[in-house]
Amino acid sequence: MTGIENLFHGFQIAVTPFNLFVAVVGIMLGTIIGVLPGLGGANGVAILLPLTFTMPPTSAIILLTSLYWGALFGGAITSVLFNIPGEPWSVATTFDGYPLARQGLGGQALTAAFTSSFIGALFSIVLITFFAPLLAEVALKFGPPEFFAIQLLTFSSFIGLGGGNPLKSLVSIVLGFILAAVGLDIVTGQLRMTFGLVDLMKGFDFIVAVIGLFGIGEILLSVEEGLSFKGTPTGMNLRVVLDTWKVLPRYYRTFVRGAFIGFWMGFKPGGATPASFMSYAFAKRFSKHPERFGTGELEGVVAPETAAHAAGVAAMLPMLTLGIPGSPTAAVMLGGLIIWGLQPGPLLFTEKPDFVWGLIASMYTGNIIGVLMVLAFVPFFAAILRIPFAILTPLIVAICAIGSYAVHNSMIDIWYMLIFGVVGYVFKKLDYPLAPLVLALVLGDLAENALRQSLIMSQGSLAIFVTRPIAGAITAVAIFFFVLPVVTPWWRRRRGTPLPTASLRET
Repeated sequence: MTGIENLFHGFQIAVTPFNLFVAVVGIMLGTIIGVLPGLGGANGVAILLPLTFTMPPTSAIILLTSLYWGALFGGAITSVLFNIPGEPWSVATTFDGYPLARQGLGGQALTAAFTSSFIGALFSIVLITFFAPLLAEVALKFGPPEFFAIQLLTFSSFIGLGGGNPLKSLVSIVLGFILAAVGLDIVTGQLRMTFGLVDLMKGFDFIVAVIGLFGIGEILLSVEEGLSFKGTPTGMNLRVVLDTWKVLPRYYRTFVRGAFIGFWMGFKPGGATPASFMSYAFAKRFSKHPERFGTGELEGVVAPETAAHAAGVAAMLPMLTLGIPGSPTAAVMLGGLIIWGLQPGPLLFTEKPDFVWGLIASMYTGNIIGVLMVLAFVPFFAAILRIPFAILTPLIVAICAIGSYAVHNSMIDIWYMLIFGVVGYVFKKLDYPLAPLVLALVLGDLAENALRQSLIMSQGSLAIFVTRPIAGAITAVAIFFFVLPVVTPWWRRRRGTPLPTASLRET
């Protein structure tokens, strides 16, 4: 009953006029960011984060999470109407969403996408409401060894479960640690890797790095590709929305399956993208008419959108309870919490209950506001893409520069932003993941601090990470994830070897 009472208390905070206004503004900006090329949830949060420093932390996080919800909704608009995925997890939505739009059913596809997103997100929010306090209570027993083991698990999961090339993920993590180590040693107070430059004494601010890596890097990539847009009419009106809602209940199995897949996959880095593809594959596998998928099947829109949004919201749970972000956007928000003087983790629930429950309650209100807003203003958001890209690009760059300068009111941060932008562009061209680099940059100091505290406790012995039960279990899982990319190919080769002749005769 305490959890319900805390949630009601959170609603009292979330529905204050200012916080509701902030939520509406965040969703509006987020939807625009989700529609615009070269941007996304993580980019938008990174760009606007410096502007929240003067706001109360609860209002600031409501603005950023609302922006995130809006970006999630906005990605579906470009996927359906323009065949341009607004986010990586929107790729699966284009398979059937764009064919539906080409058939004049864009309004039906968008209604299904937004409704599925709402249901998937709501499912995850409800589970967060009930599971977050329990997970935080368990995490209260953690000490420095357990926290370092958790952070080790976070980095290893990017290598073992993040998808893509594990070696490239490892390179990104190492580079992030190197950048995080520049400046003042948090234990000895000595300068590290400053090379005699005064400006490097304060190190690299992760906000400036994120704005450059994501915002400027994406812009450079988009400019190179020379984006142009050819959209289809939305066909969105109230009758289309109501008629689509009458049809959607027949896909209840797809909703339930996609929500569970999304919530489960949301804990792993980049989980929204594999969750959307997995949900789409399951929907096609269990469909009575799998041949319709890819030609304009409504279920092909419902499945990926439900799973992707469930995963996107689920990524917030480990960030709040353990201080482990499950997505690039959550990693940026994690840095924001630290800047606001809040320590993400189990103590948040006991030390800052107003903040935590206000945030959880705002997820409910933001989700409702978001789905109503995008259903009402889809034609307006789609019209944004009619603005010439030559005009949008300098506007986005100017916003990035303002956000970077606002961090320390220093021109050097704008130069850092441009340098990181080039790095982000190169990483994307070479297919190196940026999320592990950002995560290492954010958590580098915390991981180093937890490691040193643990070694002080054990008088320099690494055995402390094995002898303590919780730390030992987490460390074992982390090591498993580290070796998983090596073990998996070996296991597949072994399973792929032909059976002996005798065994074949016996079968």
